[in-house]
Amino acid sequence: MQIEIVALVASPVHAFEGRPADGPRPDPEDPRRERIEVRAGLGVVGDRYHGCAAHRLASVTLLAAESLDAVAAELGSAAFDPVLVRRTIVTRGFPVDELAAPRGGAGAEFSLDTGDGPVRFRAHRPANPCRWMDVVLAPGAFEALRGRGGVRCEPLSDGTLRAGPATLELRTQWAASSQLRP
Repeated sequence: MQIEIVALVASPVHAFEGRPADGPRPDPEDPRRERIEVRAGLGVVGDRYHGCAAHRLASVTLLAAESLDAVAAELGSAAFDPVLVRRTIVTRGFPVDELAAPRGGAGAEFSLDTGDGPVRFRAHRPANPCRWMDVVLAPGAFEALRGRGGVRCEPLSDGTLRAGPATLELRTQWAASSQLRP
């Protein structure tokens, strides 16, 4: 199915350290990327979680831009910059939260292709929001994003992803046995 990648994020630092009231840690550079290099089992080259064993199954996070739109509308806020939530890939056109594994285990296997060949992923657990969302987005965003904060994924193949039009393909065996439609 055709979707859009509206934002790509890779940052060598973790900006959400300490107390939210103190504000996020500054990035040494803008984390927004036009393209990212994904490595199987490692994550995104140049990102703080690349090669980190503790994040092997969660080195890439996806978020649906529609979730941010809904939260902004519910909070009466202007549209949010999708980079602020610091998810690796923000898409438009597919409910990515539905890819997560129900109650642990592995979720959907899928691929994203932006013209350089498909990059395969396995979804795992939901990427639950944190209290920092009340600081970087708007008061109430933490609660409003619950259940729609995205999904943590494990990269299964190497490749390049670019911002812009993309093709999302669900693994046929999984899609046939789920409520998702390929």
